[in-house]
Amino acid sequence: MKNLRAIITKITAIAVVSAFAFPAFFTVPTKAEFPSGPIEFIIPFGAGGGADIEGRLLAKGMAKVLKVPVVPINKPGAGGAVTYTYVKNSKPNGHTIAWNSTSILTTTNIGNVPFDYNALDHIGRVEFQPMPFAVKGNAPWKTLKDFANACKKSPGTLKVANSTTGSATHLAAIALMSAIGCDVIHLPAGVKRRNATVLSGEAHAMIAPLTATVNLTRAKKIRLLALPTEKRNPVMPNVPTAKELGYNAVLDLFRGLSVAKGTPKRIKEKLANAMIKAANSKAFTGLAKRKGFSIAPMRAGDFDSYLRQENAKVVNIMKAAGLYQSKKK
Repeated sequence: MKNLRAIITKITAIAVVSAFAFPAFFTVPTKAEFPSGPIEFIIPFGAGGGADIEGRLLAKGMAKVLKVPVVPINKPGAGGAVTYTYVKNSKPNGHTIAWNSTSILTTTNIGNVPFDYNALDHIGRVEFQPMPFAVKGNAPWKTLKDFANACKKSPGTLKVANSTTGSATHLAAIALMSAIGCDVIHLPAGVKRRNATVLSGEAHAMIAPLTATVNLTRAKKIRLLALPTEKRNPVMPNVPTAKELGYNAVLDLFRGLSVAKGTPKRIKEKLANAMIKAANSKAFTGLAKRKGFSIAPMRAGDFDSYLRQENAKVVNIMKAAGLYQSKKK
């Protein structure tokens, strides 16, 4: 009996020593580290435009923070639908992110995809910018009121160019023209041709993102008559807002990040931290100062509230113009 007790005591002692000597056997496996490899940074528009230039710079900044490649990939088509569908169908692991914009609201409400903007999880907002109403530099209209008077004298004749039907630029033009009481022809010229249509005289005016107009304005090739936004822009401080002029028309262009639905919270928070650090980097803030967009990061909670607010604006404008065709299932 004594021998049996001695054996049991010895076995117990060995087990206790082993537990301290080999703790790996007694630890709970940890979750895989994120990121575990390269991240796809999907841009909804073609190379060389404002969205592409900003997106590539932000991706570069995020790569420095996350210590992995963040690879910009352009997937244009259907007003952003190609990108948002691709990211929606990706694995919810944070390794595929969409460089979103107001297009995530316009493309879902005009019926380009069978889902709404909440079919993705949203990391946060990076920036916003106004979409100026612009005419050619030597056009006879010096003010928005001048254009409105000319429009009212010849309703249905003046052409206002935008990026494409149902785009943010189109909706901003609809809102502004409705506010000033103008009946115009909305010309969906395409992103690459939009500015050219005004310079050539094919269109009498246009709505475009501020970043697409700054250089042309400084060269006096176009003239900005108004900004359909809340406040004047520091890069173009002499351009009044539509509200200042007595017209209630406000719709900004925003940009941010989205991922597949169901992405773990810890991964989304890590992406948000990297996004904010990259947005506040010297390189990105320098671009903002030159181009006029406002760096105004929002994390998921605030961004979700902002998206609901902006989505309501988009839906109201689309319904008034007969463009609303949501195909959400």
